[in-house]
Amino acid sequence: MSAEASGPAAAAAGCLESPKPSGVEPGSPSYSLKPLTPNSKYVKLNVGGSLHYTTLRTLTGQDTMLKAMFSGRVEVLTDAGGWVLIDRSGRHFGTILNYLRDGSVPLPESTRELGELLGEARYYLVQGLIEDCQLALQQKRENLSPLCLIPTVTSPREEQQLLASTSKPVVKLLHNRSNNKYSYTSTSDDNLLKNIELFDKLALRFHGRLLFLKDVLGDEICCWSFYGQGRKIAEVCCTSIVYATEKKQTKVEFPEARIFEETLNILIYETPRGPDLALLEATGGTAGGGGAGRGDDEENREHRVRRIHIRRHITHDERPHGQQIVFKD
Repeated sequence: MSAEASGPAAAAAGCLESPKPSGVEPGSPSYSLKPLTPNSKYVKLNVGGSLHYTTLRTLTGQDTMLKAMFSGRVEVLTDAGGWVLIDRSGRHFGTILNYLRDGSVPLPESTRELGELLGEARYYLVQGLIEDCQLALQQKRENLSPLCLIPTVTSPREEQQLLASTSKPVVKLLHNRSNNKYSYTSTSDDNLLKNIELFDKLALRFHGRLLFLKDVLGDEICCWSFYGQGRKIAEVCCTSIVYATEKKQTKVEFPEARIFEETLNILIYETPRGPDLALLEATGGTAGGGGAGRGDDEENREHRVRRIHIRRHITHDERPHGQQIVFKD
């Protein structure tokens, strides 16, 4: 391979009498630096193996590095077939040329491709395209995806699919105020809102470790469910029936401490590590042992974890016959 330097007055390389198909391969593998005549109409560019035809007018129309290359200020390397060689990736060079032709160009949707195009625009010193790419990247940074996504359950089947598709422990809040057939106590509406607000705060705090689901179509008024490793671990229902004289009322409670406790409890079911046996033992389970008794210990531990949480929702009238019980709200 041999090469010789062209003089500063060289204007363009690879003059074509008529453009050839874009699939034409470069000619000889030997390369040389050849001066180009200013009258060359077409220029053949080989950018990292990507072949392009364009005109001197396009290349010198804006104050870029390409203008410096093809106006004699910078030496250009050509091969024996007249192809001007540019040692850069050709992936985005077509976009660079289109910008030089039209003054604008559709930008990639991908942040990664935008960054790649910005790097090429900086190399070729295409200032307008640099500014467009920077603006697009800034807008993407300002329009980030939500920090915490909370799926809303629309059917029991969808709920089962969500539970089966995640390896994270799950916290689900079911709230449906319209399920009540009685009147609410005076503090129930406020407590229902407190439950919803607590759910949102927990979701923001633990979104990276737990999956939070919201159910607005279930048959309860306000109920928390906690899942670990594919099974329900605990349930805290916040509604009960109370009696004021002869009138039944629905009461919604806000057991904040209990909800916090159950949320922290299911963190021990995070994967890839299994349940923290020491924590299970401290909270009422057993650490389990080796040998023949391990299976019984595992069964007892699972049973104890289930028994920690008792459903407190009263779904029927439990008053003794002829006796009236009055609860004050």
